[in-house]
Amino acid sequence: MDSRERTEIVAGLPDTVRRILAPGTPVVVTGCAGFIGSSLTEVLLEAGCAVTGVDCLTDYYDPAQKLEHMAGFADHPDFTFVRKDLNDLDAEELLRGKRAVFHLAAQAGVRASWGRTFDDYVAFNITATQRLLEACKAPDVAADLVRFVYSSSSSVYGDQPELPVTEKALPQPRSPYGVTKMAAEHLSVLYAMNYGVPTSSLRYFTVYGPRQRPDMAFRKYIEAALDGRVFQVYGDGGQTRDFTYVGDAVRSNLLAVACDEPWGVFNTGGGSRVAFGETLDLLQEILRERVPGLEATVEYTETARGDVRDTFADRAHVEAAIGYKPTVGMAEGLAREVDWAMARRRQA
Repeated sequence: MDSRERTEIVAGLPDTVRRILAPGTPVVVTGCAGFIGSSLTEVLLEAGCAVTGVDCLTDYYDPAQKLEHMAGFADHPDFTFVRKDLNDLDAEELLRGKRAVFHLAAQAGVRASWGRTFDDYVAFNITATQRLLEACKAPDVAADLVRFVYSSSSSVYGDQPELPVTEKALPQPRSPYGVTKMAAEHLSVLYAMNYGVPTSSLRYFTVYGPRQRPDMAFRKYIEAALDGRVFQVYGDGGQTRDFTYVGDAVRSNLLAVACDEPWGVFNTGGGSRVAFGETLDLLQEILRERVPGLEATVEYTETARGDVRDTFADRAHVEAAIGYKPTVGMAEGLAREVDWAMARRRQA
């Protein structure tokens, strides 16, 4: 996101959120170097918050790209960077005096979560979350904490028989990744019920936009097209997703701090269900506008284990509870991602 987008997000926040995240307010963002985490960090700094960012810069993808995400705020006077694994640091010391915790750090990826790497998913997604929640119930942390906002995933739903899916649907994750996100989400609810830790869990639906991870589909397609390589699609292209622009995912985090319920679980969706093949057609049109004559070759392969066929978020609950509504449509969001990817290449 550019500075204009960040300013618009801050300007559009309701007074309830502004009072909690007033200038000078100390907050924590875990996963501050990631796709969504770095964008959220910049918006919080735009709002005047004092941000402590935590990231251990794992090699799930090139750490140099994560440092690149932080380049615009690494030296900001209101930003403090802690490069450490959440499982190795003193969580109470980290959270003491903080008004809000935005917990985005996680081991990402559905397809990589099978087999021996599952240990990493348990450590980064479940154990790290439990350690933070345990710290949140400590008296010297609880005294100041307004909200613990956990980044969950629509992967907890799996394949649902009825769409759009509501937060009351029975979770049926189809991947080990989804299981770990569901477990951490349940922990968030349990600590709220048993210890009064105020938590909000956000179930993101296929987030895209500038800084998207290099293993995610739109980023891979753009890079393949610009390189003249073949882009492989898992499945037949008819699978549908509720695509959510990164700026809207950031807004959902900010709105979630003002939730007045002891705990909440919310769908963060993009507002429309679109077939994946149609999004690739739209991406190709956008690329051709910028590079006349550009052709991208698509090759379809079998569906990957753990992938679901369709997703679509019901937003009635999240709109009523915290006022979240998506604001950026697919065409505009994809154009912003393409422009970011091309600008990044020019600067390399």
